[in-house]
Amino acid sequence: MSNLELEPQETLCGTGQSEPGTATVELIEPRDVPLGGPRAMPVRRTLPSKERSLIGAWCFLDHYGPDDVSLSGGMRVPPHPHTGLQTVSWLFTGEIDHRDSAGHHALVRPGELNLMTAGRGINHSEYSTPGTTVLHGAQLWVALPDEARRTDPGFERYVPPAVVLADGDGTTAGEARVFLGALAGSVSPVRTHTPLLGAEILLLPGAQTAIEVDPGFEHGLLADNLPARIGGAEVPTRTLAYVGPGATLLRLANPGKATLRLLLLGGAPFDEEITMWWNFVGRGHEEIVAFRDAWQREIGAEPGGPADDPDFFGPVVEPTGGDAALPAPELPHVRLRPRGGSRERKTR
Repeated sequence: MSNLELEPQETLCGTGQSEPGTATVELIEPRDVPLGGPRAMPVRRTLPSKERSLIGAWCFLDHYGPDDVSLSGGMRVPPHPHTGLQTVSWLFTGEIDHRDSAGHHALVRPGELNLMTAGRGINHSEYSTPGTTVLHGAQLWVALPDEARRTDPGFERYVPPAVVLADGDGTTAGEARVFLGALAGSVSPVRTHTPLLGAEILLLPGAQTAIEVDPGFEHGLLADNLPARIGGAEVPTRTLAYVGPGATLLRLANPGKATLRLLLLGGAPFDEEITMWWNFVGRGHEEIVAFRDAWQREIGAEPGGPADDPDFFGPVVEPTGGDAALPAPELPHVRLRPRGGSRERKTR
């Protein structure tokens, strides 16, 4: 998914860290962002936010729906570029047509991980399919570490099995689908370039459970459809709850009368300094400028002759909707300053 803000802000990325042994919950409220077009599909963005830029290497989280496609227009994202990251598509309802410049064409469906590695550069398009009436899900990005960020672009699909979650007396509390990393005895075979966790959790009405987690990870839990109780905190619907490193258990409860869905993200704190602007993750001002220039020249959006490498992002894909590729916004009139990592954590 593209970041379609017309004036995207430079994101100076780093992570915070709570004291060892604590499980303090920090709440991150979503902000509404229109996802482009004359009938823009609204999304709710919790990463990056003013409170927190990353959770592990997770650097972007858009949550959308459930949307009536006849009213919202659905997802209509023309070809756009990415560098230095992986995109993770996870649907609850609906279907999305994915096409990318590395030659992959996939239908994204509920309960199926679709992971695209941008690496050194890729472009792709995403459109909800004609048969989709309700669209509901999440789009996430993972920042790649320096040794992996110039890797070749790629695409992986994985359908994780459901594993049972129990409460304290062994009664079934719900289930989890682990699409990245390991949790509750389920291990995803999908390779990650930093230690990560990604899972969808369903809790039955009135149920509670305690899940063992890696104390070296920081975690985020998005309450999708109902309020949740995480530790001792009440988490409103559509809010992201952050738990810093040191926790060995995540205590989850569903106080409602319908099944609660949570999206669980985790990872080892990401210590590298990165700059994220528009759809690029880089390592400084000059690199971001070079990415933007390469894309603009590749699609013929700006004069100046062909790019040094006309296939930097690969051939522009032919999207399902037939729309032209998205031009990049104007860069801000200030120098982009990378920071973050361990240096930023020391200031929190």
